[in-house]
Amino acid sequence: MTSNDSVAPGLGDHARPLGICWVAYGVIRLAMAVWLVSFGGTATLMFGALLNRVADPFTLMGAFHFLYAATIVLSVVCGVLGLLAGLALLGGQRSGRTLCLIAGFLSLPNIPLGTTLGIYTLIVCFR
Repeated sequence: MTSNDSVAPGLGDHARPLGICWVAYGVIRLAMAVWLVSFGGTATLMFGALLNRVADPFTLMGAFHFLYAATIVLSVVCGVLGLLAGLALLGGQRSGRTLCLIAGFLSLPNIPLGTTLGIYTLIVCFR
């Protein structure tokens, strides 16, 4: 029985590499959130340029702003959870497995890195 088995049951030798991957993923998602915020005006202008031929452009622009803000919030939440999960695994915390499961489920729609890391995490954690 290794020291990782007592801290994160079921993860075994996967705890350290998984923790490193989750920290990297968290940093990438937080950088993505910053990037989305910094280009918000450009995205709004580009989407608005497509709305000159629709019947109700204001409703569509409102939906665009809502979805863009939801994307930013999801990116921040996934980034923070990824960082917390990775640091918990690297630090030997018992909460690391639970945080990894939550982060794994939330990362699945983010193709290709989030999907790959999420599937790997779910396979390792559900053994």
